[in-house]
Amino acid sequence: QVQLVESGGGLVQAGGSLRLSCAASASGSSILAMGWYRQAPGKQREFVAGLPTGGFTKYADSVKGRFTISRDNAKNTVYLQINSLKPEDTAVYFCNALARGNSYWGQGTQVTVSS
Repeated sequence: QVQLVESGGGLVQAGGSLRLSCAASASGSSILAMGWYRQAPGKQREFVAGLPTGGFTKYADSVKGRFTISRDNAKNTVYLQINSLKPEDTAVYFCNALARGNSYWGQGTQVTVSS
């Protein structure tokens, strides 16, 4: 089983920055990939950024150049650095992990961007 706990969300003005964190606890499971998704009110959850273990980062076109995903292997934590925030970035951001053929989700952290 994999447990994911996100943190770092908040209310910021447009143009500001946030750093989201996701701490992963995997009980004997190999995490193949970790990533971030977001869900705005009335919208479906969408992919934001991903980082396969030993692989390359991938970003949605809407966030490319502004968001950066990274991982601290010692802490088993994945981060999402969010820069140049726009009001349309407002959403609940969810951490995701792929392990043993299953997809695991954190509880989500709210990011609200004011104009």
